Amino acid sequence: MNHQKWMSLLGLANRARKITSGEELTVKQIQSGGAKLILLSADASGNTTKKISDKCKSYEVPLKIVENRHLLGHAIGKEARVVVAVLDDGFAKKLVTLLD
Repeated sequence: MNHQKWMSLLGLANRARKITSGEELTVKQIQSGGAKLILLSADASGNTTKKISDKCKSYEVPLKIVENRHLLGHAIGKEARVVVAVLDDGFAKKLVTLLD
């Protein structure tokens, strides 16, 4: 998998203010219909993984797993992040193709 591509796209989405990160904010975005794609780190806790994937299922939001929280945080210029919600259709669609 090419980290560079999806990470720089996520960075772009971040600068465009089209993402939100953190469990609480992400869940809010899923429930309000704002989230177009959820990126979850493979090393998230079992609780978080279950909570986020259940929410994604019930609200039909696509979910992609990325290798670890450090990559996810680094992509958006922050400390480690376990979960990121992409709030823009264009960014979401492109990220899905890069992460498949």
